[in-house]
Amino acid sequence: MFPVEAFQATLVKAARILQDLAIPFHLTGGITSVTYGEPRLTQDVDIVLEPETTRAHRGALLERMRAVGFLVDEPAARVSIEEGRLFQALDVAEGLKLDFYPRQLVPGELSRSSDFELFAGVTLPIVSLPDAIVSKLVWIQRGSHKSRRDVRSMWARTTATDRATTDELASLLHLDDLLQCVLSELDELD
Repeated sequence: MFPVEAFQATLVKAARILQDLAIPFHLTGGITSVTYGEPRLTQDVDIVLEPETTRAHRGALLERMRAVGFLVDEPAARVSIEEGRLFQALDVAEGLKLDFYPRQLVPGELSRSSDFELFAGVTLPIVSLPDAIVSKLVWIQRGSHKSRRDVRSMWARTTATDRATTDELASLLHLDDLLQCVLSELDELD
């Protein structure tokens, strides 16, 4: 597990670049499980990027990332950005990997982001709780087993409004039956 300081240093560098280029983004993935659910190990950071703006600024984005110490396979990243697929960057100074997703897994998720103080004095946009749950359902559909526990842990912290939004988004993506199935499962320690 990386120290908190490594996450903070890497995220601040990445966020500064994205904010300077006015690329809408939010954090998602394992870090949201920690934020909304229960503590667990995560060894990378997942970041959703608004696709059109990312494509428009891909040259400047990749150039700035390289300039501040991120290692990126630029030709592969250019293709991935164009096609809306994952590309990765390694913060050489911290040894921490970032997974960038220039697409929205859940339609409109970037418009529902919440600002969250992840570190003292460092506030960053993070996926909303309902979008985090629904995106975990998509990953479960693709074979992720740890996402099942994440969904149950996050669901336990939802409000009635969050549950209604989650139900609506899950239905939109035809994941409502999967949501009910996952919520009915017992955790290993229960």
